[in-house]
Amino acid sequence: MNESISLNETRAPVPWIHTSHGNSTLELSSELPIFVINPWDIMLCISGTIIACENAIVVAIIFYTPNLRTPMFVLIGSLATADLLAGVGLILNFVFHYVIRSETISLVTVGFLVASFTASVSSLLAITVDRYLSLYNALTYYSEKTVLCIHMMLIITWGVSLCLGLLPVLGWNCLEDYSSCSIVKPLTKSNVTLLAASFFFIFILMLHLYIKICKIVCRHAHQIALQQHFLTASHYVATKKGVSTLAIILGTFGASWLPFAIYCVVGDSSYPAVYTYATLLPATYNSMINPIIYAYRNQEIQRSMWVLFCGCFQSKVSFRSRSPSDV
Repeated sequence: MNESISLNETRAPVPWIHTSHGNSTLELSSELPIFVINPWDIMLCISGTIIACENAIVVAIIFYTPNLRTPMFVLIGSLATADLLAGVGLILNFVFHYVIRSETISLVTVGFLVASFTASVSSLLAITVDRYLSLYNALTYYSEKTVLCIHMMLIITWGVSLCLGLLPVLGWNCLEDYSSCSIVKPLTKSNVTLLAASFFFIFILMLHLYIKICKIVCRHAHQIALQQHFLTASHYVATKKGVSTLAIILGTFGASWLPFAIYCVVGDSSYPAVYTYATLLPATYNSMINPIIYAYRNQEIQRSMWVLFCGCFQSKVSFRSRSPSDV
């Protein structure tokens, strides 16, 4: 019995249609239909709504603030846009799941979600690369070469994400061969394996870069302390804070996506759908946490939020400009 999640196939029972015991004919009952909504789908829709609202604010702030045009904010805007689209996709999936049942819409919705979440994860990698470059090449970071590098990363990020999102629509699906379905219908087992492998590659690459960033941060803090001829308590505090921040960033990303990525590889369409829901829901939380980690903690974005919501800048609030190297 296939129990994989279908993103546009209602799993609720149809109590007004009964099969007679004597033969295989269907008999219509006079009972009124009962509309049942899966609570997991409600939680995914709520998650999508929060994600969309959070990231819509970030996108609006970056778009309407002229001084937020540096490479760092362009990448944060890319991440917020991807997460915004992912949130909208979760909402649309819920609507189409219970209102419009169509294989075509199912494929488009799945492709939209795959492209959005892929762009989100890839944007996280691009931000990590940007932070590494800002520390490793601090003297030449604000050059045209860096801007070109950022634009190339954005083109690759969204180009690859779009291609992966189009694969189910262009035919790489299990609608004609249900035996090849994965834990997320209508994606095939080979398709989700490819997506999981891509995630593992990105996660390992981010881990490698953040280890290098951590070493650079510790070395810079140590050099500053030596220039003052002694190691102060502030040196220890600054180093510990930097390492802790990096651990939170990578730990949040891994805790959100690793369970679902692993289950994509080891899971089967015959497994109970609750396992898929239980691993997919935390993965969406990453798009909910991203704006808090990468946007709302930024001093420039906080300043723009004061202007946006308060109508004026309150001089009593202290803001400090942040650079990409701030971890």
